[in-house]
Amino acid sequence: MIDLIILDVDGCLTDGKIIYSNSGDETKNFNVKDGLAISSWVRLGHQAVIITGRRSELVERRAKELGITHLYQGVKDKATLLKKLSEELNIPLRNMAAMGDDLNDYKMLSIVGISFTPQNGSKHVKSVVKRVCESSGGEGAVREMIEELFEINDEVSDYLALWQ
Repeated sequence: MIDLIILDVDGCLTDGKIIYSNSGDETKNFNVKDGLAISSWVRLGHQAVIITGRRSELVERRAKELGITHLYQGVKDKATLLKKLSEELNIPLRNMAAMGDDLNDYKMLSIVGISFTPQNGSKHVKSVVKRVCESSGGEGAVREMIEELFEINDEVSDYLALWQ
C-alpha cells in the first residue's frame, strides 16, 4: 500500500519552464488535471509532499490549494530529507512513491517503494525509476502516477466515487 507521494516541482508539476517578466515576476504553469488527482489523493486520506530544490511563492500557493501540508523548498539533498520524513511520519520508505525528473531527484527515487519520472525526464533518472510515464512533466504525468497508485492500492472505485 502506498500511503505518501513525494513530488518534485519543476519538470514534474510544471513543464520545467521558469518565466521571468521584466519586472522580475516569476510564472509557472501547473496542470489542473494533476491538481485534481492530487486533491483526490489527499481527500482519500493519503499524504502528499513537495520537495523541490528551488524556492517559489507560487509553489506555496499551489500546495495550499491542493491541501499539501508538507512543503520543503530549497532542498539540496532530497533523499536525506525523505529518510527523516519517513521517521517523523512513521511511514516506511517502501510505502512511498515519488516522482522526479532530473539528477537532483536520483537518490530520492532510488530509495522509495515506487518511483516515477515524466516522459521527458533525464535518461539517467529513467534508468533508476520503476515507471516512465507516457505524459511529460506539467502535462498530466502526476495524474498518471496517482491513477496508477489508486490501482495498486485497489482504490479506483473510491477515487471515482469522489466525483460521481
